[in-house]
Amino acid sequence: MSTLQAPRSTARTRKGAPAWVTAVVGRHPVGMLLSAPYAVFLALVFAWPLGFAVWISFHDYFFAAPGAQVDRPFVGLDNYRTVLADPDVRESMVNVGVFLVINVPLTVVLSLVLATALNGAIRGRTFLRVAYYVPYVTASVALVAVWLFLFSDGGMVNQILGPLAPDPSWLVNSTLAMPVIALFVTWKQLGFFILLYLAALQNVPKELYESAETDGASKLGVFRHVTVPGVRPATLLVVILATITGANLFTEPYLLTNGGGPNGASTSPVLLMYQRGIEQGNPDTASAIGVILVILVLLISLVNRRLLERD
Repeated sequence: MSTLQAPRSTARTRKGAPAWVTAVVGRHPVGMLLSAPYAVFLALVFAWPLGFAVWISFHDYFFAAPGAQVDRPFVGLDNYRTVLADPDVRESMVNVGVFLVINVPLTVVLSLVLATALNGAIRGRTFLRVAYYVPYVTASVALVAVWLFLFSDGGMVNQILGPLAPDPSWLVNSTLAMPVIALFVTWKQLGFFILLYLAALQNVPKELYESAETDGASKLGVFRHVTVPGVRPATLLVVILATITGANLFTEPYLLTNGGGPNGASTSPVLLMYQRGIEQGNPDTASAIGVILVILVLLISLVNRRLLERD
């Protein structure tokens, strides 16, 4: 009898709470309690500023003294019309598009290849893992100083290339400035994405590698047919994170090209938001640029997710 009564007791326990309570907090309220601090952090640091930016983008908003009562009328889509008609905004969107086309595929390929190599039994594996990760945790200002030394007009790269060096030089060349920034960001953040792939490689069953080797597959075949499909969820994460990071590009063009030069060839949307909102005192149009950028990043992330999940 006791054996038959146990399921009834469990059923009564599960049905004890109302359905709406279970829908809100789940079957284990302790999990909701533990995640509540991070949820509050996200709401304060991300959700509220984003909502406020959307509100600003629909109003004639300007900075005023603290406590001052000023009229900020609703202007509808006027700020968005102004932004979409601005050639500087369109150029910044093209610039960040060039950046993403270079940075995202290069990040995925290099981080996966290097993670696969570092996952094997190679000499100096620990040293190499640390060496790839050090640039990621190093301050961008220090790294930018190194790249300015390498890619300036009289820098080491031009001295090595000699007559093959571009004229004008790398960071003052309207065609090469953004690709150089993309290479810099790829190199700087590579260690983080290598760690993501290293974690994903631990979950690929070793039996798949053994079966492929037994069937006579080459190393390239094993990489293509075992490793790449095995880390596909991590690839989706890397693509989305690299896209979001690239869309928020600010520090690198600000420091490497002196604020988006030459002539705006390396200006990113976030850098343009800073210039319009802070330097020029137009936070309403700057917020409109930010909202458009968020929408574009969401669309690109959804397309990438559909493509990678379908493959």
